[in-house]
Amino acid sequence: MIFTLQIDVSGQGLFAFTDKVNALVRGSGLEQGLCTLFIQHTSASLLIQENYDASAQRDLEHWLNRLVPERDPLYTHTLEGDDDMPAHIKAALTASSISVPVDGGELALGTWQGIYLWEHRRSAQRRRVVVHLGA
Repeated sequence: MIFTLQIDVSGQGLFAFTDKVNALVRGSGLEQGLCTLFIQHTSASLLIQENYDASAQRDLEHWLNRLVPERDPLYTHTLEGDDDMPAHIKAALTASSISVPVDGGELALGTWQGIYLWEHRRSAQRRRVVVHLGA
C-alpha cells in the first residue's frame, strides 16, 4: 500500500508527524511488516529523533546550521536564495528515506522516538512524503 502525506512546515526546523504515520498504519490493517517513508524533495530530509525534550531538536538544528553555513563563497548554486544550497547539502548529509518495523499493527518506535521532517529552507513549505506499508 502506498500513501502520500502532505506536511506543511513554517520554515527551518524539525516537524513531528508520527501521528499521521500511525494513523495510516492503524487504518491499513497491517499487523506485521515495514513502514518505509520517502521525502520527494532535495532540500528537506527525514529522521527519527527524540520526541520528549525539544531542546534536542533545537540543538540538532543549530549544529547543522553551524556545519553548513549560508553565504559560503564557494557556493555557485545561488539563484534560489542564500538558504537553498545549504539546504541541498544538509539533505545530502541526512536521509531522504527511513524505515520503521510494524508490529502488532503499531509502529515499533522506542519510547522517546518520533518521526520528523527536517526542513532545511527558511520559508514555509508544503512537503510530500510517500509512505509504503508492506508485509
